[in-house]
Amino acid sequence: MELNLHNKTAWVCGSTQGMGLSIARQLAKQGATVVLLARNANKLKEVVKTLSTDLNQNHRTIVVDFAQPAQLREVVTTHILSYPEVHILVNNTGGPPPGLAKDAHLEDFQAAFNQHLICNQILAQAAVPVMQQAGYGRIINVISTSVKQPLPNLGVSNTVRGAVASWAKTLANELGQYNITVNNVLPGATETTRLSAIFENKANKTGMSVEQVIAHEKAIIPMKRFGTPEEFANVVGFLASPAAAYVNGVNIPVDGGRTACL
Repeated sequence: MELNLHNKTAWVCGSTQGMGLSIARQLAKQGATVVLLARNANKLKEVVKTLSTDLNQNHRTIVVDFAQPAQLREVVTTHILSYPEVHILVNNTGGPPPGLAKDAHLEDFQAAFNQHLICNQILAQAAVPVMQQAGYGRIINVISTSVKQPLPNLGVSNTVRGAVASWAKTLANELGQYNITVNNVLPGATETTRLSAIFENKANKTGMSVEQVIAHEKAIIPMKRFGTPEEFANVVGFLASPAAAYVNGVNIPVDGGRTACL
């Protein structure tokens, strides 16, 4: 099975922490040159030093705030003029704050759509022509299991994630002919700061302790534990590789079996 990504360049968004960081490290281990995208310049400088360079990769960084789509378009357009190669695009950014859909402000939905769907579209439009020229492309979207089953108290997130999943499936149908695949990876409960914030919010709303919330959440997962960012990154590494050439337009949960539907 061919997992080697030597001579491939990967853009990884939200790559200074959590799953994005683990994905960047995994793709670098597989031989890719990784371009890290995030808003904190100092963290980017620290992370880029930790990536594998066993195949003499020259990893790079792009400082950008996904809350500002116009800035993102300008920055990636400039970058690709200087470095006109990208074979793998990993769309990943932090989820909207928890809360009920009925209580969400219009601005909450607008901000989430901009940060996720609009920014994904900007990045895809920058990357796809280059992927077409190379005859190789992988667009991998980190979304949520909520695209299969909406999750309680994540009203804005559920809505936006579903839109991104439909966008990705449409794009997969359009780009498959160019050897460009588009797939979604759906994390379940994974040990990140995002998960901790969700548990704290749930504890505050229910009166349970954080420890009780954690015990309850683990109990409903068939594997009785949370996943790790590294386990999630392994799936992304496969989808990015030549071995996944015929996997296109799918949603892959990485959730220990928690999602009840097929």
